[in-house]
Amino acid sequence: MTKKSIGIVGGMGSYAGLDLLRKVYDLTPVKGDSEHFPVVLISTPHKMIDRTEFLIGKVKENPSVGILDIIERLSSEGANIIGIPCNTAHAKPILDEVIKYLPKGVVLVHLIDSVVEHIVTYYPSLKKVGVLGTTGTISTSVYRDALEKRGLQAIHPSDSVQEEYVMPAIYSPNYGVKAYSNPVTENAQQKLLFAADELIGKGAEVIILGCTEIPLAITVQTYQGVPCLDATKVLASQLIQHAETL
Repeated sequence: MTKKSIGIVGGMGSYAGLDLLRKVYDLTPVKGDSEHFPVVLISTPHKMIDRTEFLIGKVKENPSVGILDIIERLSSEGANIIGIPCNTAHAKPILDEVIKYLPKGVVLVHLIDSVVEHIVTYYPSLKKVGVLGTTGTISTSVYRDALEKRGLQAIHPSDSVQEEYVMPAIYSPNYGVKAYSNPVTENAQQKLLFAADELIGKGAEVIILGCTEIPLAITVQTYQGVPCLDATKVLASQLIQHAETL
């Protein structure tokens, strides 16, 4: 039987692509190597425009150019079910361009919609959802819009916590997760947990780890009694489900 092939758009950041690949393998029910789905990961971080810098106007080139280049290469290798392990890349100014030029026969699994659907399915009584993510993700309301469509309230960190804790924890060249992914520094982890504390204080009943670097730092399933939802793990599960059913 010909198995569907999963493609991963890597390089946003590089460890995020590896994390998605690992979680696809972890979540696929197999009894041996040959039962795994074929997976192609292409990571060209040097060609990837930073998504947040584009969305806040610091750079003009749309990151969709680099993303589409990888998708086309994945498609040429036979990968027809594609995942982008970057939450910020799902902002409309970027993703709309990707979808417009998506190669024929390729199915793009939408990370944000998958996460929101997961919350509705597995946490049906919860209404207040905390979102930890980049400023690009927050400012473009990627999660807020998707959550509000399902009757859920998005809770974000305050501007000061976002600027002083969340973004440095991800981007700092001295201790951020993009610079130090394995192992993650204690400084980065503590800053993200500080932001999680603020979200809980605002009433968050579940927290989306909505940047693919964050699950590398916050690895617990619950924090202070509040579920922590690994967006990368949800994407991995959906890629497998699509590969099994298409």
